[in-house]
Amino acid sequence: MSNQRIIDALETQFGSTKIVFWHDPDGEFANAVGGLDLGGVRLVRLDEVPALQVKLNIEQEADARWLLYSPTPEPEPVRDWLLDIRLRAKTFRADSMSILLEDLGLASQTLREHLKARAKFFRAKERTDRLKRLVAPLDTAKDLDRKMLAVLARADQPEFFAILLRLFGGLVIDEGVDLEALPKAWQDIAANDLAPSFWDLAKQEMGYQEAEPSLRDLLFRILVTDFCRSLLGDAPESLKHFMLPERNLAGNAAVFSARWRSDLSHYTSYNLISAAVAKELNLGSVLAGLTAEDLAESMTFEDAERRIVKDLKDRIIAGAGASMESVTTLIARRRDGHWASRVLALGNDSTKALAASYDALEAAARFFEVKSGYNSGFSFASAESALSQYQSDLFRLDQLYRRFNYAADAVEPMGWAVLHELRDRIEAVYSGWFVPQLGSAWAKVLEGDSGLLASWKVPGMANQQDFFNEWAAPLFEGGAKRIFVVISDAFRYEVAEELVQDINSKSRFKAKLGSQLGVLPSYTSLGMAALLPHETLTYKLNSNLDVMADGQPVATIEQRSNHLAKFGGVAIKAEDLLALGKDKGREFVRDRRLVYVYHDRIDLIGDKQGSETKTFEAAADTLTELSQLVGFIINSLNGSTVLVTADHGFIYQESPLEEADKSTLDTKPEGTLRAKKRYLLGQGIGVSSKAWCGNTALTAGTTPESSLDFWVPKGASRFHFAGGARFVHGSAMPQEIVVPVITVRESESEHAKTRAVEFSLLGASNKVVTNTQRFEFIQTEPVSERVLPRTVLVGIRDGEKLISDEQKLTFDSDSQLLDERKRSVFMTILSGTYDRNKDYYLTARDAATKVEVVRIPVKVDLAFTNDF
Repeated sequence: MSNQRIIDALETQFGSTKIVFWHDPDGEFANAVGGLDLGGVRLVRLDEVPALQVKLNIEQEADARWLLYSPTPEPEPVRDWLLDIRLRAKTFRADSMSILLEDLGLASQTLREHLKARAKFFRAKERTDRLKRLVAPLDTAKDLDRKMLAVLARADQPEFFAILLRLFGGLVIDEGVDLEALPKAWQDIAANDLAPSFWDLAKQEMGYQEAEPSLRDLLFRILVTDFCRSLLGDAPESLKHFMLPERNLAGNAAVFSARWRSDLSHYTSYNLISAAVAKELNLGSVLAGLTAEDLAESMTFEDAERRIVKDLKDRIIAGAGASMESVTTLIARRRDGHWASRVLALGNDSTKALAASYDALEAAARFFEVKSGYNSGFSFASAESALSQYQSDLFRLDQLYRRFNYAADAVEPMGWAVLHELRDRIEAVYSGWFVPQLGSAWAKVLEGDSGLLASWKVPGMANQQDFFNEWAAPLFEGGAKRIFVVISDAFRYEVAEELVQDINSKSRFKAKLGSQLGVLPSYTSLGMAALLPHETLTYKLNSNLDVMADGQPVATIEQRSNHLAKFGGVAIKAEDLLALGKDKGREFVRDRRLVYVYHDRIDLIGDKQGSETKTFEAAADTLTELSQLVGFIINSLNGSTVLVTADHGFIYQESPLEEADKSTLDTKPEGTLRAKKRYLLGQGIGVSSKAWCGNTALTAGTTPESSLDFWVPKGASRFHFAGGARFVHGSAMPQEIVVPVITVRESESEHAKTRAVEFSLLGASNKVVTNTQRFEFIQTEPVSERVLPRTVLVGIRDGEKLISDEQKLTFDSDSQLLDERKRSVFMTILSGTYDRNKDYYLTARDAATKVEVVRIPVKVDLAFTNDF
């Protein structure tokens, strides 16, 4: 300590007293004290001047300032001849430990020896400075050691859990894991003689006590204890010896593990390390004997998640459409867990694949459930009833098939085979049963003198060529000043139904799904022309067989825009409209009453051999893009009404086509002008019993003198496979000719506003009596278009301090049955002393906004501990 620092410290003391005692038991400053420039302070060495003389001197110069220095320890009061003076004086200490005590702001002089024992730690100024920020005046020796450990580990908080996070994180080296490694933080702890203090903390917090403790052993015991505590039944025999022995403290291992894997800064290390531990434990053999129910609450190891996925997959296959309530309940619980978290899936391939696995399983379970209602096949009284049934229920098989395959595709990059058998079953039912069975039943109401092909009219269902008159014109008549028409190529009905659900989940937007009977053949040029306002549609017999609206070509955006100008309208591509932005976009539409916006994703991808296997990915992109487009039109362009429709739908199957899928048509008929996979166009081509035949004057409203004959293959067969054949359109299957029309309006009414679903705690007793306790919640209403799912984080708190693990719960059931809307969670309480008369709080906070939506007082009286 420098002389100047001593002088400054003494001046501070003399600021509030005239007499200062300085005891220097080690004599560190015996030679230096005489040379201090203290500005008029009388220096008296108590080892040279008798006590009586000191008293006399002070009495004679009562106004003087006195520094009474002694190179000996402070005497006990009964032996202190200067006690009367000491009681009205102050004591100054300048030994290094006393100075350190003062610098740290510690109140107790008894810590001097403890600090001396930690001299190695204090050799580094940077460490000392960091410790200063953590120390409190009344800290004990154990508190100081814990905070020194936090400094050495560079922990976020001076708590054991935070120290452990850093130490275990040090086992990850270059994205690999070395369970035998001694992290640098641990080496620093050992080098500063703080390892015993760490193991004392491990005993205090976790009940861990071994003759030869190690980080590896502690890690294994924490993770195995967490795993075994979460199981429905007894702990596996092969793991019992790893479990922490003190049951009242073992719950802390579960709380620590939960916090580790939920910490966005540390979950990556958890994933890597838990995988390494699982491998060392040969966990696969342990899991083989456990069911999904046994593992329902287990979040410790990824291997358990994959075991659950396999178990649920086997049940879905075996159930073949039977009630899947237990499966869907388990899926919901696992989605709230760590390994299938949608939030963490954004940055982790394995988590993304597991989340997609549950999406696929859910779609498969619902697919077989819908299919089970039609095990005897399909039978329709008329085309009207067939199309009505398709729009109310049967479209679900197309939709769930798409969702399953889209999700299953997201699992494939991991190389997992877990969904392959299920994929084969889904494909066999969809391509081998649903599509051909539907085609056969549909043919019966399509063909014949009274069939749909004879009239191409369905009561209550407008024809596509009447789109403008039936859908847009009435809006103008109702007072609309501007209408936006969004046309998405190959946007089929089942995809549109999903878009409606998404739009209706947004406040102020109200979407309603309708339909129209598409033109036949169901291909782009004819469908696009039919959607424009027009008096006549005609074919021009050129190489492209251009479809003309009111005698004008309308094949390109520019041509359509020229045509729409006669109606006060304009045409533009979706990406071009979005690129304009808010201000230029408003300027673009300001003088237009009719804006046609063209979007192309599904047909662009599906109608090419090289990319048709990405059709369902394109459908997912379409949902996102159309949702954004509608939002932009309403929010940025002040569009109050938007119609979203399509030129045609499509048929798609995952499995490669076989020769049996090809139409038996041998040769093209004479007079054919265009031959595609799903349609032939020509003049005077006659009819064939092997195809559905007709004329566009009837099925598309073209003028009789300029219409064309067509043949389209029956069912889902193709005329040829050239250029890709999995994605097709052009014929008359419901998937192709039920063309969606979505009406989207902006509304400020209460009915158009969305809100999160409500839930409450079940049961009257709010008392926690074991360190692991189950809480059950009830979702008080089904989710719907306007009542949205809600995900919350549930925990038990002492004020704001979390005293339990934190569990995620999602309330998203659309069931009308109360029992199917129940959600339960097991909370683990940190070991400790709790006031049984005090209110603690069970809280639920919105996972996205962190807003607290539930705070219920509970009593904590840990009279019992769980048997593992």
